[in-house]
Amino acid sequence: MMDYLQNLDAAVFHFLNGSLQNRVFDILMPFITDLNKHTSVLVIVGILLLLLFVKGGTNGKFAVVVLVFGILFSDQLNSSVAKFILARPRPCHVLQHVHLLVNCGSGYSFPSSHAVNNFCGAVILSFFFSRAAVWLYTFAAVVSFSRVYVGAHYPADVLGGAVIGICCGLIMIVLFLWIEQILRRFTDRERTPVIRKGY
Repeated sequence: MMDYLQNLDAAVFHFLNGSLQNRVFDILMPFITDLNKHTSVLVIVGILLLLLFVKGGTNGKFAVVVLVFGILFSDQLNSSVAKFILARPRPCHVLQHVHLLVNCGSGYSFPSSHAVNNFCGAVILSFFFSRAAVWLYTFAAVVSFSRVYVGAHYPADVLGGAVIGICCGLIMIVLFLWIEQILRRFTDRERTPVIRKGY
């Protein structure tokens, strides 16, 4: 069964990585997959998050804080724990005829950290800004697809990463709601006047 799934994963990989090969994607997908390595992109994202925190009101502040802690949680969980459970080699290390467009990397393949972190972020930001949900999940899906197209991951790597990322995002939202509920109860108690009975 495992051999069948591995062969199926490799077949889909070759289709997405090889059969779909075209000049436009050869330029676009490496740029998308390495967005986190472009200083200008990181600066823009940093500015947008700062503006959201400063100008976005209470909702914006909560969104930025939960997002930052969420990505830290998902990235560490994936990079330090999940990847070592299966220790799966990247396709560019074991398969032949890989259309490799970026550095293959020395880490393990399953699950994709790009997929984990982007889907975690999509879940969190969609919770605070539901109107942007379609765009957020589309962006996460495109980044995940780019990891297969450039030859760095199997399709199962990004699908598994998406599931883990969504779970991490949901955990952070549940944790946020729990903390918010506790703070509200504490605040309500502070605001409730104490009625002293006379004797």
